Amino acid sequence: MSGKAAPLELDGAIHERARLAIVSALVAADEPLTFRQLRDLLSMTDGNLSVHARILADVGYVSIDKQFVDGKPRTSFAMTASGRAAFERYVARMRAIIDAAGIESRGARASRGGDAASRGPVSGRKTP
Repeated sequence: MSGKAAPLELDGAIHERARLAIVSALVAADEPLTFRQLRDLLSMTDGNLSVHARILADVGYVSIDKQFVDGKPRTSFAMTASGRAAFERYVARMRAIIDAAGIESRGARASRGGDAASRGPVSGRKTP
């Protein structure tokens, strides 16, 4: 997908739930993850992970490395530079949508004392 999308248009290759989970995990890991690591982390089936990882690889967002280690196949996934850039654009567009909707982040509410997590468990008073 090109970087010339409309300001609030979302990247369809990333926006699908399973693919968003895959790229989010790979960005957070900041290193390649094996098929097993990614599958277990995301609680995905082998087939579901394979299909969605292939879609991400086909658009150039994820690299797939297949090799044999101790005679066993090992597949690992990593974000590509264009995948990282696409993810950053996706996050920026999501922020723009949230801002346009007037939705405040939990952190902003908490700093003003308006988040339930910042209150005491029963009384509603702030905890020291």
